[in-house]
Amino acid sequence: MTAERSMPTQDDVLGYFDTLSNWGRWGDDDELGTLNHITDDVRLAAARAVRHGRSVSCAWDVAVPQDMERSTTTCPCAADMPGAENMPVAAFHNDRRWGFSNERLGITFHGNTITHIDSPCHVYWDGTMYNGRSHSLVDAATGSAWAAVTAAANGIITRGVLLDIAKVRDVPWLEPGQGVFPEDLEEAERRQGVRVRPGDAVLLRTGYGRVRHEAGETGGFTQAGWHASCLPWLHDREVALIGADTPQEVQPSGYDDVLMPVHAVSLVAMGLWLLDNCDLEACATTAAELGQWDFQFAVVPVRFAGTSGSPVNPIATF
Repeated sequence: MTAERSMPTQDDVLGYFDTLSNWGRWGDDDELGTLNHITDDVRLAAARAVRHGRSVSCAWDVAVPQDMERSTTTCPCAADMPGAENMPVAAFHNDRRWGFSNERLGITFHGNTITHIDSPCHVYWDGTMYNGRSHSLVDAATGSAWAAVTAAANGIITRGVLLDIAKVRDVPWLEPGQGVFPEDLEEAERRQGVRVRPGDAVLLRTGYGRVRHEAGETGGFTQAGWHASCLPWLHDREVALIGADTPQEVQPSGYDDVLMPVHAVSLVAMGLWLLDNCDLEACATTAAELGQWDFQFAVVPVRFAGTSGSPVNPIATF
């Protein structure tokens, strides 16, 4: 936070819930939020961003057993498994060459580790979700009846833009607690020869992925990321989705009464979907090698009914 930088006050940030609100913009029953910026023309333009045919993943592996409980069953010969004698299909008993494996998975994907998408019902402010709906629409037994991840069941296919802030600042990575500001975004655009357009997914590289590759995950609740001052910029550019190689926002946020302003304003007021914990190292290396910082970007959530997000494997295709 430099002396010459004009920083929004806490009252300014609280005001974003009104000044940046998209409630009613696409109708009172809208659950897509900023994904409405991804029009057919935007998808066609994203397809034209594929100039080399090279694709890279922007996700981390889900570690077992640290991140996921997994119970695997393996059966070398299905005809020998318990209960096979009760199968009514004769071929099941006669074919003694086929076997199988299957899994039962348990996963908590929200947090600081797994690459996942947040849908608007993930966060409330004063008990309210995007487009003015009550938190009571989220039920412990049935999940969310409003703005769940299944609102994006057709997938999120758009142009992605990687803004490499660590490269702009000429450091291997941003230190925990360092924020990214609108002037950083515009300097990255200038250096990389790219401009964020309506409907884009904007991916923020702080360099934390490099830290994680080299030294492993870091603990605690201090991280680099988007500063709340970026929110008006994202609103003005009509960005559809933001991602980062951290859980999005700088921590501490700098605001005593707003713990996570980027999550709260984005999801509740703007309906701006969030892509947390990306691994952007291969994407950044490929972009630098090809001299191309935009690409077709595909995020396909699992259709978990009533959930506030999904683990995802985002793909950037250059």
